[in-house]
Amino acid sequence: MTIRVMLVDDQELLRTGFRMILQSQGDIEIAAEAGDGVQALEKLRHTSVDVILMDVRMPRLDGVQATRRICLAEDGSPLPGAPRVLILTTFDLDEYAFAALKAGASGFLLKDVPPTELVAAIRAVHGGDAVVAPTTTRRMIDRFAEVLPTPQSTPGSDVVAPLTEREREVFLLVAQGLSNGEIAARLVLSEATVKTHVGRILAKLGLRDRVQAVVLAYEAGLIRAGATD
Repeated sequence: MTIRVMLVDDQELLRTGFRMILQSQGDIEIAAEAGDGVQALEKLRHTSVDVILMDVRMPRLDGVQATRRICLAEDGSPLPGAPRVLILTTFDLDEYAFAALKAGASGFLLKDVPPTELVAAIRAVHGGDAVVAPTTTRRMIDRFAEVLPTPQSTPGSDVVAPLTEREREVFLLVAQGLSNGEIAARLVLSEATVKTHVGRILAKLGLRDRVQAVVLAYEAGLIRAGATD
């Protein structure tokens, strides 16, 4: 199956570099390119795209707002069939990375990502996974704690109401940045069982991936930046 990719970045040289890397892959096709969020939305109206590499800081419409319009409905719920979005960021300078994940992005990549990692990330996202390791997402939350909104919900709020007691345990460990293997060891479960729990949690809470689980747990006050278990 061919993965149709859109490149969205206001730096043409950067798009050219990504295009050269991706066009050498037999299963990846560059379906479209755009210099800002407005162009990206316009092209999506008549172009079928599976994965979008989205820059954050662009003129007219930035990557955060464009991602929100692409991935989320007006009520904030995920849009079925929407392209998966990978955010391109400088990380150390980009305080908007968390906002992009909240807006529905499936993860983020550094702009100097090695070619092999770029290709692997696109394939992973196309397959339904998030490309940001939970521990990396956790570090990012800690890094940007001062610019994030203060959680308003009380821990143990209605956010986790649809979950069973065991699913709540797994959800909190996912939110703390533990891998499936680490959760399995902590709860004395098989890794396959943990994977099943994670899938059910995402489905019940209407989340696309583990990245959004971390975002939701933080906003609900179930975890806090800088906290450790």
